[in-house]
Amino acid sequence: MAAEVRPRLTVLSGPSGVGKSTVVAHMRKVHPEVWLSVSATTRKPRPGERHGVQYFFVTDDEFDKLVANGELLEWAEFAGNRYGTPRQAVLDRLGAGEPVLLEIDLQGARQVKESMPDSRLIFLAPPSWDELVRRLTGRGTESPEVIERRLAAAKVELAAESEFDTTLVNTSVEDVARELLALMAVA
Repeated sequence: MAAEVRPRLTVLSGPSGVGKSTVVAHMRKVHPEVWLSVSATTRKPRPGERHGVQYFFVTDDEFDKLVANGELLEWAEFAGNRYGTPRQAVLDRLGAGEPVLLEIDLQGARQVKESMPDSRLIFLAPPSWDELVRRLTGRGTESPEVIERRLAAAKVELAAESEFDTTLVNTSVEDVARELLALMAVA
């Protein structure tokens, strides 16, 4: 009798502006059975974002309580805001045999690997530095100071690529989504 194959937690990370959200949105349109963990954040919603869909938008005090109670699998501060992954929902889905995807930053990916060593870390890289700069400055939603912080962070994040199990280069959203699904072994 073959051993039951349980899905591993898959972590997608990479520099800000590389297109993680776009790839994940495309993948989930084609494969809605892939469960994407919804992070808690202290940042304000961007236009069109809804509580409980893109993020759980919480106050600083609420976030402090989540951290203090050990309710986050990982958390990090980025560009003046905090982001974290609710632990129990991830464990529940994995326990039910469902594929789980986290879309998080480098700090968070490191924390997840530490607490769940069998997770698979996938690095999403930009086609080039110039393209990453274009994407970050083209959003039009952030101040020049925030963009500078994001670019500085992106240099650090790009240097961490070797810490990941696999690298995918985001030249085509469709191709990357397909490769990501194959790595997650979603039929």
